[in-house]
Amino acid sequence: MLDAELQLWNHTFGYVKSMALKAAIDLGIPEAIHQHGGTATLPQIVTRVKLHPSKTPCLRRLMRVLTLTGVFGAQEPHDDDGGCDDELVYTLTPASRLLVGSPGQNVGPFLTLMLGPIFVSSFLDLRGWFQHETPDPSPFKMTHGRDIWELAAHDAAFGRLFDAGMVADSSFIMDVVVRECGGVFEGISSLVDVAGGLGGATQTIAKAFPNLECSVLDLPNVVASAPADTAVKYVPGDMFESVPAADAVFLKWIMHDWGDADCVKILKNCKKAIPAQGGKVIILDIVVGAGSSCDRKNVETQCLFDLFIMFINGAERDERQWKKIIFEAGFTSYKIIPVLGIRSIIEICL
Repeated sequence: MLDAELQLWNHTFGYVKSMALKAAIDLGIPEAIHQHGGTATLPQIVTRVKLHPSKTPCLRRLMRVLTLTGVFGAQEPHDDDGGCDDELVYTLTPASRLLVGSPGQNVGPFLTLMLGPIFVSSFLDLRGWFQHETPDPSPFKMTHGRDIWELAAHDAAFGRLFDAGMVADSSFIMDVVVRECGGVFEGISSLVDVAGGLGGATQTIAKAFPNLECSVLDLPNVVASAPADTAVKYVPGDMFESVPAADAVFLKWIMHDWGDADCVKILKNCKKAIPAQGGKVIILDIVVGAGSSCDRKNVETQCLFDLFIMFINGAERDERQWKKIIFEAGFTSYKIIPVLGIRSIIEICL
């Protein structure tokens, strides 16, 4: 019974880990350790973060949780005289190294968005949401009275937070994509990024493959804000109506926003846009269960994100569910490349 209680307590207080991580990012603790050469004692961290002196003991408790969960490391130091210093030396781990540095390496803005009150509050009354008929309203809209895009347009501060988070995630994962999955972009001369926003992902592809003609399709109001000083072409339009012709169509992190019928419609338009010989659709998204089957954390995180994306009435898919919409759209073959952590590349051919 005590083991059962432990399991429930660990589950119940799991959100404290998330809030501890948020506090560390908000306080700038990873950057403080980084600026100190990658290792720092608590007094050294305190000199670089905004903290009331009376809260130093509380910061020590925060760091204990974050070292226990692997966000930071901790070492027992020895002074130069051979005696033992009382202060632990905190170090950056592979996880916290992703919270420092320049865009493309720093995922902090994405985590700040995910852990912020606007997103978190959407999950505080799931019982009420489960008692409404699908699909409306989403948990997000039930909480805030607007969907996520309406709120981003209405609330400038949230809009900036949302854009910064999406750019941070896109920059990080696209650098990995071109390095680990660059082969999917070889052998084609043109590519269109559907619903590609301001083209951050497409510009990463264009830089890695300078001979590839890249374009972005998005709604006219989005394209109106697109940068002009780039080789990427921006095309106003609607993916539910048509997709510009190209050797390959790229769908990054958008299919989970839509139900099966909408996804089939998008894929059918993609099929019309690519040539019968050599054409393909490249999807970057989660395939639940793909990747290391023995890595429980990988599958658990995929399932957690599936539950998370439910807050906008979205859904992640396992291979069987992906296969269903791919074949319904008229494609005959696909290949899943599970080398992007919890995400995968799905290469679809005619």
